[in-house]
Order: sequence, then C-alpha cells, then structure tokens
Amino acid sequence: MSQTKFLLDESEIPTHWYNVVADMPNRPAPPLGPDGKPIGPDALTAIFPMSLIEQEMSAERWIPIPEKVREIYQLWRPSPLFRAHRLEAALGTPAKIYYKYEGVSPAGSHKVNTSVAQAYYNAEAGIKRIATETGAGQWGCSMALAGQMFGLEVRVYMVKVSYGQKPYRRSMMQTWGAEVFASPSMETNSGRAARPRTPTTRVRSASRFPRRWKMPPRVPTPTTPSARC
Repeated sequence: MSQTKFLLDESEIPTHWYNVVADMPNRPAPPLGPDGKPIGPDALTAIFPMSLIEQEMSAERWIPIPEKVREIYQLWRPSPLFRAHRLEAALGTPAKIYYKYEGVSPAGSHKVNTSVAQAYYNAEAGIKRIATETGAGQWGCSMALAGQMFGLEVRVYMVKVSYGQKPYRRSMMQTWGAEVFASPSMETNSGRAARPRTPTTRVRSASRFPRRWKMPPRVPTPTTPSARC
C-alpha cells in the first residue's frame, strides 16, 4: 500500500526562512509612497518595527527564525503532508500530487505562521498594541492568537458583512483577548467619514444576498475549533 501521510519530527522544523528575492532575476520594485514615488526604509517605520523592515528590504537568501518563534511553531508544525492518490487517478496523470494541511494550527489556517513572527518582532521593539484588519476572519484570528502569546493588545477591524456572518471567528478573536470592531466603525476617522454616506448599512447575515433571493440552506455549524477558523 502506497504511503499517504508524511509526518516530520519537531526537530525538523526549519531554522531559517527562505527569501525568494535572492533568486529572482528581476528584483521587486520598491514600495511607493502616497505621492507615487519610491520610499526607503525610514518611511515604513510609522507602521513596522525596523527588524521587519530590514527583512522586507533584504536580499539575503536565508533569514534566521528566532528561537521563541520556533518554540511556538512546535504547537502545530511540522504540518502534515498528504499525497492525493485519488486526484492523481481522476486526472490520469503520472505526476505525484501532494498537499499540506494547515488546519492543525490553533487558529485553523496557515496565516498564524507569519502572525507569530510579526507579533514577536513588534514585542521585541517595545510595541504595546497592534491594529490590523481582517476580511473573513482568518488573519484576525491568527493575529489575536499571536498577540496573546507575546502580551500584545490587538485591535481588529473586521469587514462588517463578515462580522455578522462569521460570529465564531469573531468570538475566537475575543477569546484570545482581541478587540473586534465591524468596519467601517466609529473608532477611526475613515470609518466615521464613511458611516454618514451609508446610514442604512447594518450587520445582516444575509446582506450578501439580494432580498429577492432566498437564503441557501443552512449548513450545520462545525463543532471543532479548527473547522470554525
């Protein structure tokens, strides 16, 4: 019988991140400022700690992973690798197809792999609170978890329709200590400016469906935390 599941030991968690820029024949263009002109590292310090900016600008092939980050990765990494035997048969291909399952992380997605690192570098720089946005909630869950691990306050602005449609992801963020606001909100200048233009906007679980349509049948709510995120 062919092997389907491939599991690595914790000792094989990588010690370095691979930076693809080192092997790109054409380097990425520099970030642009509000005036459309390229900006340097100093202009990014308003929203990023210098350690993250250095990585963003780096052309080094390998960047060391901090030991504290690797210790947290042990909670779910190495994530399992599977071979898709049935998909290979359905396609009639001689190729071997593999996929990784990232739902084993506490937040239920791969995004916690980067949120933990971002929280670590912000905490090391003395940052006390992170403000971020999230659409469907996966990034918000990941950042809330990471912030809790490094003692950071986290404020999440969640797209209003998702705020109503996905209460379980919202509750997970709050369980990990994050403040969650439906966006646009009255907490920011841009949100306060947007609300008067849309006075009838409200959180509705059916808001993405025109009223002349019927809601699709409700799917039973998953009971496992990983399925909810």
